[in-house]
Amino acid sequence: MSAILVINSGSSSLKYSLIDIEHENELASGLIERIGQELSPVEHKVRPQTASDAVVTMLDAKYADERSIADHDAAFGVMLEQFAAHGPSLEEHPPVAVGHRVVHGGARFFAPTLIDADVERQIEELSVLAPLHNPANLAGIVAARAVFPDVPHVAVFDTAFHQTLPPAAYTYAIDADLAREHRVRRYGFHGTSHQFVSESAAAFLGRDLGELTQIVFHLGNGASVTAVDGGRSVETSMGLTPLEGLVMGTRSGDIDPAALVHLSRRAGLSIDDLDALLNTRSGLKGLAGLSDMRDILAGREAGDEAATLAFDVYIHRLRAYAGAYIAQLGGVDVISFTAGVGENAAAVRAEAMATLGFAGVEIDHDRNTARERGIRRISTDASRVTVLVVPTNEELQIARQTAGLR
Repeated sequence: MSAILVINSGSSSLKYSLIDIEHENELASGLIERIGQELSPVEHKVRPQTASDAVVTMLDAKYADERSIADHDAAFGVMLEQFAAHGPSLEEHPPVAVGHRVVHGGARFFAPTLIDADVERQIEELSVLAPLHNPANLAGIVAARAVFPDVPHVAVFDTAFHQTLPPAAYTYAIDADLAREHRVRRYGFHGTSHQFVSESAAAFLGRDLGELTQIVFHLGNGASVTAVDGGRSVETSMGLTPLEGLVMGTRSGDIDPAALVHLSRRAGLSIDDLDALLNTRSGLKGLAGLSDMRDILAGREAGDEAATLAFDVYIHRLRAYAGAYIAQLGGVDVISFTAGVGENAAAVRAEAMATLGFAGVEIDHDRNTARERGIRRISTDASRVTVLVVPTNEELQIARQTAGLR
């Protein structure tokens, strides 16, 4: 069995998965949060691999505690302790490679890349484009290479899938020389998810990926939508940073840039104030004081006006992007919803699609509201456009790309 360790290192967190790439089974996963704070929650899950395992481990597959963890190096030590204490044994299933999620690859990285000192340096240089993400990703890489020095390490970039965007889609209409000097363009994010979902949709339908036009809505606390033509990203909502586009949990999405100039002049907000406003005090939270769609839906059901407006603004933006991308693609064969909101909020899916009958979209109420897991169709049999719910698996996608390069 060939196991690949997938690492997603955040600024104060470490998420990991050990995946049997031959059978595409997750053997174990874990999450360490609040690194560097007084107490860090640690969670480790062991996945049952057979029916008998499932019976034995159903009630004892999850292990959790709290402890002081100073930095990412210490977090990797805790991860190794979890594998040693709870399994599976990394001695019995040593990783043949380590795949790393890296948020921003700029225009340099368009494919999975073997990590060496030069690649580390370039990831650090690109931190200017993702100051909240790339330094944390790099910290995880450095720690992992120290722990696993004898296996290949592969960087899989969130932006890589969107390197197929045509110039008309990624170019901002500002001074060209200034944009070129400071690398200002649309890069797009959530690329591993959009790629995984579009490929999974084609496989589920038994269709050739190359012949399909698709729209993928990745709706979580962060949210983006991508138009995929023949397996290639041709338009996406996030831009230079993950802030542009859809309304999100705490991020504004699209906003008139002059509104920020106005707030700076009239409200005295600094650049840092504006950055915090747009990223942490906007979106659903800015509109209703709640960043979780489940709370928004509950408030809407109870008649709360702020929650209802937040929901309506959220849906309005989804519909606007859906219509725009149908126009860019010249029609669409498949629309998929994924991530926490996309996979679980039937009301969001229904309302987002409600006005797209002109394009051939027809949602089946019972299919949409059924409490099922796994990939499933929620459109009617008569719908000209197939609408799906496709659970995303970015860890598996990273493992696949890592395996293909090692």
